[in-house]
Amino acid sequence: MSIPKPHLSFWQILNMNFGFFGIQYSFGLQQSNMSPIYKYLGADEANLPYLWLAGPMTGLIVQPIIGALSDRTLTPWGRRTPYFLIGAILCSISLFFMPFSSELWMAASLLWILDAANNITMEPYRAFVSDKLDPKQHSIGYLTQSAFTGLGQTLSYLTPSILVVFGMNKDAVNAKNIPHITMAAFIIGAFFSISSVLLTIKTTKEHPLSEDEIEKIKKAPKGMANTFREIGEAIRDMPLTMKQLALVKLFQWYAMFCYWQYIVLSLSTTFFQTTDETNPGFREAGLINGQIGGFYNFVAFISAFGLVRFTNRFGPKVAHSICLTLAGIGMISLPFIHDRALLFVPMIGIGIAWASMMGNPYIMLAGCIPPERTGVYMGIFNMFIVIPMMIQIFTLPLMYHAWLDGNPENVIRLAGVLLIIAAVAVLFVKLNKQKESVTPIVPVGGH
Repeated sequence: MSIPKPHLSFWQILNMNFGFFGIQYSFGLQQSNMSPIYKYLGADEANLPYLWLAGPMTGLIVQPIIGALSDRTLTPWGRRTPYFLIGAILCSISLFFMPFSSELWMAASLLWILDAANNITMEPYRAFVSDKLDPKQHSIGYLTQSAFTGLGQTLSYLTPSILVVFGMNKDAVNAKNIPHITMAAFIIGAFFSISSVLLTIKTTKEHPLSEDEIEKIKKAPKGMANTFREIGEAIRDMPLTMKQLALVKLFQWYAMFCYWQYIVLSLSTTFFQTTDETNPGFREAGLINGQIGGFYNFVAFISAFGLVRFTNRFGPKVAHSICLTLAGIGMISLPFIHDRALLFVPMIGIGIAWASMMGNPYIMLAGCIPPERTGVYMGIFNMFIVIPMMIQIFTLPLMYHAWLDGNPENVIRLAGVLLIIAAVAVLFVKLNKQKESVTPIVPVGGH
């Protein structure tokens, strides 16, 4: 028998999820800065997707393995904590050195280390939340993670603009044309990455395992071969809900990778008619992206809490479909906007959808997987993120000139269409009714 899980207060759940702030600050820096950094170091814009391979490749390899290992780890610090602590340390080191890259290969190599570190951290952290919370609090737990995703990425996107407000020169660059404000943002991110995880470790201990659970872990077969066997068995026994969510995430994450890779180039084309990295307009487009990106992540932070009630009323499936539709319409409209102030309007829909992406799919997932396999299934579920990204990496360069006219604005339009397709696909997902009935969505502050 497992030890009953106590009902946690809202502030306890916040402390438990605070480490996600640093993890997502790191992801925000990647999303808003890696394509410009690659351009500054001489990359061709049609080949940018290839340089983003680190994230999906490391996620495909690392997360299922780490998830499975964390299910069977016994240490004085717990099952999950050692993984997201080690990941946070490696992440901080990579963030610190990234803006000092002198060559394209150096930046790409550091991104591989950075993404591997984030992947070591991510799924044990998601499993940690499931471990700590009673099923009745899964929704508030995962949507609070979503809120910290929005907050961390809001600040990461806005940091360069904030530094300009505090007096840094937006046009000051190093010998490789990398702006000083970008370098400072990555150093700040290195601090947040480790400090936020340390705060969670200090304030939140893992849920204790029962003697039966400990004995079961001790008796489980050891070794990497058994880990791979467990992953294979989990894939074979994958619940129907999880399989159907794979199609949703194919369109959803293909679209988001298109957006992150090409939004700066799209804005630079729309407002300054250039994608030349030495042009001041290109650097200005980077600042604009930071501002609108910060705004949509702030919307995600705020709307994550509102989504708890909305999802409680309409269910995670319908709620996610509506959110994806809003984001799709917003992305399609972006290249038609030539007034900077109006750019913030479609960001509302994108922000609401971003909050939903970080919460609602995991609510649907948590209701259909066995608790003893939480780590491995969280890792496998991440494969539904990284495989679409890898497909995007190897297909978009083939389409960029042939079908998209070599125009980054068309990449953003494509992303919008794919999000609307994902919104339709999620309506066909069959939820686990039996488990859904015992995992109601609890409003903020509810019991």
